[in-house]
Amino acid sequence: MSTPTATSQYQQQYEEARLRGLDLDMTRGKPCADQLDLSAPLLAGVGAEYLARDGTDCRNYGCADGLADVKRLYASYLGVGIDEILMGDNSSLSLMHDVVAQALLRGVPGSDGPWAGTGARFLCPVPGYDRHFSICEHLGIEMITVPLGSEGPDLETVARLAGEDERIKGIFCVPRYSNPTGITYSDATVRGLASMETAAKDFRIIWDNAYAVHHLYPNPAPLTNILDECKRAGNSQRPLLFGSTSKITLAGAGLAMVGASEVNLADLRLFRSKQSIGPDKLSELSHLRFLPDLAAIENHMQNHADILRPKFEAVLMILDERLGPHGVATWTRPRGGYFISLETREGCASAVIDLAAQAGVRLTPAGATFPYGRDPKDTNIRLAPSYPSIEELREATGILALSILIVSEQKGFL
Repeated sequence: MSTPTATSQYQQQYEEARLRGLDLDMTRGKPCADQLDLSAPLLAGVGAEYLARDGTDCRNYGCADGLADVKRLYASYLGVGIDEILMGDNSSLSLMHDVVAQALLRGVPGSDGPWAGTGARFLCPVPGYDRHFSICEHLGIEMITVPLGSEGPDLETVARLAGEDERIKGIFCVPRYSNPTGITYSDATVRGLASMETAAKDFRIIWDNAYAVHHLYPNPAPLTNILDECKRAGNSQRPLLFGSTSKITLAGAGLAMVGASEVNLADLRLFRSKQSIGPDKLSELSHLRFLPDLAAIENHMQNHADILRPKFEAVLMILDERLGPHGVATWTRPRGGYFISLETREGCASAVIDLAAQAGVRLTPAGATFPYGRDPKDTNIRLAPSYPSIEELREATGILALSILIVSEQKGFL
């Protein structure tokens, strides 16, 4: 009797998994129920204690920028001054969408007019965040990819493109624990983005610091303050800093914020005043009582890390064991954030994702981490370990590994 080949062994293991009828979801970086339970006190709301410390009745209109104490706390969180922050409602993504949409309609401080009709373009570090790309695609802004390395977007490419084309109006950045690679921008990258010469005098950096405190391990790498660096370089209007508590407290029921120069904030207040009479101050007050200072936020995030860290480590251990010896894929080892970025051999990612789906493992669609959903080399797969249980993650990662081995064999890489 002949010895089974490696391929038949992989196929047999895959078939056994497929027949189990699994339904495992690793598509998005959703907090799991245990993480959401950490913020259960928020569900009680503020009860009858609806007055803020300064006497503001949080049931009523007013405080268009947010409660003073909330602004003070989250200004420190973003690294801006108390006069350089505006509180939104629950979604930083909607704030980003509004900023870009309003720029198309009205321009921004320093513009000659609306961006619409100028052939506006944005630089997009890749692999990157699909929601950023969706904003641009929906609003008709052309996207130009720039490589994302271990220290951030390739600064030479960014500076060259932005310096030679006045239609390039901005860049999307996730500066800490970038989605999906998990890298943190280096000091040199932040300073370079702040000081580079741009052909567009109204160039904007959309600084989406979504994972500012989302550390998995102690002693996180520092992140240089982009607004401070832009001020030093004489480009104080350039950055717009966004954050939220969506992955700190309750996803979809948190607080969103934007930090910027006072000139930019005056412009933001103008269009916000036409949209809303003010943010949800009851939610702000509830959050403030639950997490009253930065120390409380840090302690709370350590509890998140205790839940997330074993999940990331379980995925990495299986990738190391199953794929490490074969040289058919590489993957990141993030120190924080919500994702692991995996690179297959060229031309394999789509087939791997399809094969895993047939065995009941849903992954982020191929190409999602690139503008227009097109990964030119078809290599990147974004893994989101947060939502499934550890046992589910072990099953799902095992099937992913088998899928990579099978596709790699079929394409002659193994």
